[in-house]
Amino acid sequence: MAVAASRTRNPVLLVLILAVTGFVVSARRSDAPWAHSFTAFLKLGLLVIGVRVVLQALLSTRSQGNTILFTLPQIPLPDWAAGVKLGGDVTAEALITALYDGGQLAVMLCCVGAANALASPRRLLKSLPGALYEMGVACVVALTFAPQLVTDGRRIRAARRLRGRTRASFRTTAMPVLEGALDRSVELAAAMDSRGYGRTAQAPRAQRRLTAACVLLGLLGILLGVYALLTDSMAFPFAAGALAIGVLLAVGAMAVGRQRVSRTRYRPDPWALPEWLVVGAGVVAAGAMVTAAVRGVNGLLLAGPLVVPPVPVLPMIGVLVGLVPALVAPPLKKPTLKQAELRKAAA
Repeated sequence: MAVAASRTRNPVLLVLILAVTGFVVSARRSDAPWAHSFTAFLKLGLLVIGVRVVLQALLSTRSQGNTILFTLPQIPLPDWAAGVKLGGDVTAEALITALYDGGQLAVMLCCVGAANALASPRRLLKSLPGALYEMGVACVVALTFAPQLVTDGRRIRAARRLRGRTRASFRTTAMPVLEGALDRSVELAAAMDSRGYGRTAQAPRAQRRLTAACVLLGLLGILLGVYALLTDSMAFPFAAGALAIGVLLAVGAMAVGRQRVSRTRYRPDPWALPEWLVVGAGVVAAGAMVTAAVRGVNGLLLAGPLVVPPVPVLPMIGVLVGLVPALVAPPLKKPTLKQAELRKAAA
């Protein structure tokens, strides 16, 4: 959906993408702490739009339109800043253009926030390739540190209230919170290590260096391909080729690197038809928008800021396909009685 949003500045399509994303999040998110991050990304998107509009109002020029809405006091600038205007006339065309540009970036941020709200970091760590087990240990410690920080903070504040101390200072509260959260995270990492997590087998030094180089090049290729697809800064064949080469290098390096890691997978996550349908829906939504952009379908980019935005059929159908995960995604697992009691106690 983020790829689809990056291909258009049509406000109708952007609002539709945001609505589809929000519906999927509301239908499939869990009660985990990270599931409420979508609201934070919505607020961040509104902040981005506000900053974009304010900067455009301060720095806009008459060349961006002739429909003057109001005039701000203009601040004279030195000669070396010729061409830059601070204040002055603010046109409707400049503000609407800033609104559309900021809205595009805000919708892309909300799509990223939807992925953060729906994806369980613990399940992602379970699917992490064996060649990246060191990164897995670091991520487990990091993901455990933040929730423990919140839990310890609530516990310490409750204890201070029971003692009649309503005013809490940073020194008396922060140190016990940080110490307790860090100790529990280190204990978790030590427990993982004592159970053989990440034990390695012997591998030649040349193989390890080749694996590291392939992983680095693969990740760079994936980064370049994704950036080119999102920003449209590179022709589509080159962007897709860089992404494909990066994926192949990364997959090959993972396959070679996992040979030096011996581990037992406990309760692996299934990958069945619902998961494939979810992935297919995202590919169809992005593919429809990219195809429309390549063919020059009318409506993706507006002829002017003050025109009525049209509603192109192909991109709209592609975006509506994004509703499929709300219907076919695997059902959420209900927490056990023990997990519910732990969450209630933490709250």
